[in-house]
Amino acid sequence: MKIYLASDFHLGIPDHESSLEREKLLVRWLDMVCKDADELYLMGDIFDFWFEYKTVIPKGFTRLFGKLSEITDKGIKVFLFRGNHDIWAFNYLNRETGIELHRKHVIREWNGRKYFLSHGDGLGPGDNGYKFLKKVFEFKPNQWLFKWLHPDIGTRLALYFSRRSRYANVLKDQKMLDEQGNFDLSRERLYSFASHYSKENPEIDFYIFGHRHYPGHVDIDGGKHYINLGDWISNFSYALVDDDGLSLFTFKKGIPGLLEGPY
Repeated sequence: MKIYLASDFHLGIPDHESSLEREKLLVRWLDMVCKDADELYLMGDIFDFWFEYKTVIPKGFTRLFGKLSEITDKGIKVFLFRGNHDIWAFNYLNRETGIELHRKHVIREWNGRKYFLSHGDGLGPGDNGYKFLKKVFEFKPNQWLFKWLHPDIGTRLALYFSRRSRYANVLKDQKMLDEQGNFDLSRERLYSFASHYSKENPEIDFYIFGHRHYPGHVDIDGGKHYINLGDWISNFSYALVDDDGLSLFTFKKGIPGLLEGPY
């Protein structure tokens, strides 16, 4: 059994050339993993912005769409979790590429261990501003209003606010790195969520999230585990669940390298 998971590709930024280079690397990774994958999980923020109008989709990403279609045509299941940057993904990707779209968390059992899978945005204590915005974005009348903007205007507006949000997060993360010298995943909201959820659901062994762009593993009381998948902007990281457990890898320059594990 081999299950592959990756998150936060943010295709489309910071410019066409850089995004295309990352997209080509992603396709190389998909070529590698589809040789032995039983299932593939893309855990959100595949694009930095995505909105499906009734007859229009954002430009680009043809290599990725072609490869995903090829993989699902082979009978390999591909699951996509909506992230906070592709919250407006609806049914196009399912119809055209055959992937299965998830809007909420799912729980899977592999080799007798249970895994809680989610992109992770909006989970955990605090972050009330974003939680309110998420409700605004998911409110169907607001989606209906947004689609009446010309795609060029809507996309430019969305990318502007996306970049502002990301810049604020970069500053916050840099402050943590300056103060501590490393990125402490145990101080993250997602770790708090997993710790609390684990007390009420002791049957869950692993909590796997994207959203935060730092790959890593933190133990939770009771022998449970919090895993963050990292990103494909600077870390190019992914997870593999197989008969040995769960391991974190990197795919920098197209060469797989072990980061942590197996657990």
